[in-house]
Amino acid sequence: MNKQSINNQRYILIFGVFLLTGVLMYMLRSVLLPFVVGILVAYFLDPLVNRLTFNGKVSRSLASIGILILFLLILLPILVFLGGIAFSQVSDFVVNLPEYINTFKGKFLELFQKTQEYFPALASADIEKAWQGNVGDSLKPFAVVVRKIISNGFAFINVISLLLISPVVAFYMLRDWHEFTRKILDLVPKKHSKAVKDGVKEINRIISGYLRGQFLVCVALGTFYSCGLWLVNLHLGVLVGFLAGMISFIPYVGSISGFLMAMVLVVTQYGTMAKIIEVVVVFGLGQFLEGNFLTPKLVGENIGLHPVWVMFALLAGGVLLGLLGMIIAVPVAACIGVLLRYLINNYKKSAIYLEK
Repeated sequence: MNKQSINNQRYILIFGVFLLTGVLMYMLRSVLLPFVVGILVAYFLDPLVNRLTFNGKVSRSLASIGILILFLLILLPILVFLGGIAFSQVSDFVVNLPEYINTFKGKFLELFQKTQEYFPALASADIEKAWQGNVGDSLKPFAVVVRKIISNGFAFINVISLLLISPVVAFYMLRDWHEFTRKILDLVPKKHSKAVKDGVKEINRIISGYLRGQFLVCVALGTFYSCGLWLVNLHLGVLVGFLAGMISFIPYVGSISGFLMAMVLVVTQYGTMAKIIEVVVVFGLGQFLEGNFLTPKLVGENIGLHPVWVMFALLAGGVLLGLLGMIIAVPVAACIGVLLRYLINNYKKSAIYLEK
């Protein structure tokens, strides 16, 4: 068997492994979420466990239990606190929703009437009937979603599985992390061992730099937007600011979505230019801090992932696998990026590229 045939078989095997992994993840996407969350938590906490076990005086099992318990003791009160605020604000929003719609409708019609003065061709448009029809149609998808959530028990099961299964998975992954990675790397052919290990180190550098840094950026932005909108005295501002910060892991989508939601709320609740300017200032300062301080300092500019590539990966992952896809999108994007760079470097060394 010649070298070309061996290379072809190797490429077919690699492609088959990737294809099989993708098919299995798609088929099992409804049950994978708690396992992926557990692995992600272990990945975040692994450096702390490594520090505790560095001198060998503390066993990895004991260090894993201690770090995981400390993490849960910090995380759970925060989730309960934020969940209470979110539930209170969402409840108020649902109660006041008809009033918000009527207020926004009145302001919209007033603006449209002023616009008709400058564009007489719009005078014949029956905007009120169109508004009523469009509002009714736009609320139908939300009603369908709510009905599905209520009728489908899987949402409750997923929450329970996250609370029960994810910590267990995180513990075992923390305890056996290095054993898992060692066994996987032992399966790599010796000839390609160094190249694969270098690739794994590069992927780990990218993922750790992005995920840990982006998590801190999201928390910082969520805190800033929530406090800023609270100071503006915008009802539901804390919830909108928190959501805007948490969605900021998708470049530009979080800030734009939060800004649009905040603008609708400020127009509905106040409608004054002064309040609108205050909201614009809050989001403008947030973008300034993110672009000039938070992202460069916490994420870094040399992680090797272009914002457009990250955005595409997150949205594609969300379409294919939902929340699970968005969680694994960046690691998969990092793996593909490293693999493509490896293939491009080999191509530039090949006879096909160097041939004149």
